[in-house]
Amino acid sequence: MVILGLTGSIGMGKTTVANALRAAGAAIYDADAAVHRLLAPGGAAVAPVLARFPDAGTGEGPARAVDRAALGAQVFADPEALAELEAILHPLVRAGEWHFLSASQRRGCRLAVLDVPLLFETGSEARCDATLVVSAPSFVQKARVLGRARMTEERLAAILARQMPDWEKRRRADFVIRTGLDRRVSRLAARRIAASLSAQRGTRWPSCWAGALVRAEGSGYA
Repeated sequence: MVILGLTGSIGMGKTTVANALRAAGAAIYDADAAVHRLLAPGGAAVAPVLARFPDAGTGEGPARAVDRAALGAQVFADPEALAELEAILHPLVRAGEWHFLSASQRRGCRLAVLDVPLLFETGSEARCDATLVVSAPSFVQKARVLGRARMTEERLAAILARQMPDWEKRRRADFVIRTGLDRRVSRLAARRIAASLSAQRGTRWPSCWAGALVRAEGSGYA
């Protein structure tokens, strides 16, 4: 099984590429969706996050969850608080990745994709056989992101300041898909990459994931 790390800055078109890879037969792990589940009622991150950020809670009893908007307001401009939050969430996300990969292997998947926005920033590329960066011109990115609800230029600038520059991601990647053109071009490129990698033999699973297994056993995922 080949592990492909998929990444790209906000508004670059990563969802389009992920959907194309899925249509080509790849199994996809969406790290953002995993975080949403961790912070939802019953999520493994609810208790530890609210222990550190009690004002971000919502609901009672089994419906207790983390209000992501309230949480974001607390950590958005506070690097120390953000680092504390990431120290809680990142090991849980990594444990989820391990279980996803384990299940994908059992199903006989040839290509497993880890869709991780901070792939390079967290060093997660070391556990992937190859990396794919989705990129678009900055003016296209800006137009896409500012069209989202509650997004401002100041918020976009703060998000980009915490991410590796697009040019550096492209320099590090094994594959780059540019999404500023017709979506059909991006989908075709994704299918070609999926076909090429699915014919290869991966070397990262499970040897590079022993640490994630240890975290998984105590995370609430196991």
